[in-house]
Order: sequence, then structure tokens, then C-alpha cells
Amino acid sequence: QVQLVESGGGLVQAGGSLRLSCAASGRTFSSYAMGWFRQAPGKEREFAAAISRSGYSTNYADSVKGRFTISRDNAKNTVYLQMNSLKPEDTAVYYCAADRVVVTTPSAVNYWGQGTQVTVSS
Repeated sequence: QVQLVESGGGLVQAGGSLRLSCAASGRTFSSYAMGWFRQAPGKEREFAAAISRSGYSTNYADSVKGRFTISRDNAKNTVYLQMNSLKPEDTAVYYCAADRVVVTTPSAVNYWGQGTQVTVSS
């Protein structure tokens, strides 16, 4: 089992940047593929980015490709989401996710963080 705690959300102007962090408990962090999902008001939760257990492989939703970068530090049990060129439509609660393999479907995720709010003003 793994517990996830996100941080780094906040209010930013369009075009700005934020870096989200997700700290994981336990000594088996490197056994989990990690991901970031987001949920905007009135919308379903959607995939944003994922990274393999080793960190060598990454996946991105088309909507964030080229603007967001996911990375991980297995020594610190932490995964990051660097978000650049933010747009108002990026406004959402961002959730950290963990599973034994890379997943891009919210219903398939086994472990979730509590979420962190990101608000992008125009």
C-alpha cells in the first residue's frame, strides 16, 4: 500500500508556471508507476501525465503535451509535475496516482492522493 500527498497548487496567471509535488509513503515507491490526473468543475476526472517505475518512459495527454513535464525522484519518494504556459482551461483539482503499471484511465487507478487545486486566471 502507498499513501500519496500532493502539494504545490495555487493561483497563477495565464502563461505562468507551477510545479506540483507528490510525496509517497513507504519503501516501495520505485515499484509503482505514477501519474497525474485532473478534474475540472462539472467534468470527469481525466488523465494528464504518467511516468514508469524507472522514470525512463512518460505519457502525456494531448492537451498538456509540450507544456507539462512529469518526473520522479525515487530516492526522495516524490513525483513532480512541472506545468508551463498554463491556460485557464488547466484549472482543476490535480490528483497524484500510483499503480503497479502505467494507467491512463481513472477507473483503473488503485491509489489516489487527496488532490491540490490549480487555478489559472485569464
